[in-house]
Amino acid sequence: MAHNYILQVTAGHEYDAKTHRVVPVNSSNPMTIESDLATTDLNVRIQDYRGLPLNSPKTSPYFSLPLHAKNKDAYSITFRFRLKQDINANDLVFGNDFDHPIRDRLPPGFGTAFRIVKWVVDPGLDGDVYADEPYLYGPAASSVNTLHIGSKTEGAEDKTEEEDEAGMIFEEGGSEEGLEIRRETGVPETEAARKKYFLNETNRKAWDWEAGRTYGCDFFNPYLDFNDFALRLPGFTLPIMKYWDGQGLRYVLKNRATNKVLFVVCFTLYLKEDIDADGNVKPGVVGGIPFDKMDKELAEKHQRKKNGEDEEDEDEDEEDEEKVSPRDDDID
Repeated sequence: MAHNYILQVTAGHEYDAKTHRVVPVNSSNPMTIESDLATTDLNVRIQDYRGLPLNSPKTSPYFSLPLHAKNKDAYSITFRFRLKQDINANDLVFGNDFDHPIRDRLPPGFGTAFRIVKWVVDPGLDGDVYADEPYLYGPAASSVNTLHIGSKTEGAEDKTEEEDEAGMIFEEGGSEEGLEIRRETGVPETEAARKKYFLNETNRKAWDWEAGRTYGCDFFNPYLDFNDFALRLPGFTLPIMKYWDGQGLRYVLKNRATNKVLFVVCFTLYLKEDIDADGNVKPGVVGGIPFDKMDKELAEKHQRKKNGEDEEDEDEDEEDEEKVSPRDDDID
């Protein structure tokens, strides 16, 4: 069951989790990720966070901002990046992918859930969940909730007081230079209109994410519950834990034309007993591995823990002890 596990968030410039660093969730200080494609600053925020590092704030002032308080947002992936080469808007995608198949773990009702996700989260989301390496990507220009187009001048935009407390915060629009770019290229000023504009492939192919320009993006919603590990959509709840196969949840920003990633963020579950008193993953423990890739004993242990079978056994033992306790009239 969910309470037997603890969440760790890591990020890096490639898929190999061994190269990742632990993300300080809910910290106001962004993590910087350097790659051959871009320099990226990253904030990850999760409401009511109970994961690693152990001293992480449970929330962030970000969730008290009017927009997020109204939406009751549950998490946010906020990033600011500066490309080192142009990438066409039809090629830069944001979404989830996996190293191993999930087709045998898709729950009943997945089709309904996916339709709702496309309706309320990202109409541009597309992919193949039945592939050997499943993926669901949307064009970044239409997938992110907020797109702020900045300047080509390093450090040109000052932090606000809110950013000092909550980390990076972006509003739809841009700097003076960025707003001019939007007008010149026909990108609408509002979030809804911009998303609709970039759902059109012709519009995407006519627009480039420019090298040297700073872009600020925010992706957030109230639907993914990282405490109970459930997807709570309007009128539909999907208990992820029940069908979880051991893999982590991975978000990527990548160039699909070259299959190269700008950054990767992994949400990985570990058994609480595999974490030491200082909040470090114990030596030899590897997270994010499908159960069918583990040795049999370890896989069975995870299945018991995620299904709560150990707790049931303990309850049964306590009941048996009560049943065999001698009654007063049985004692001579």
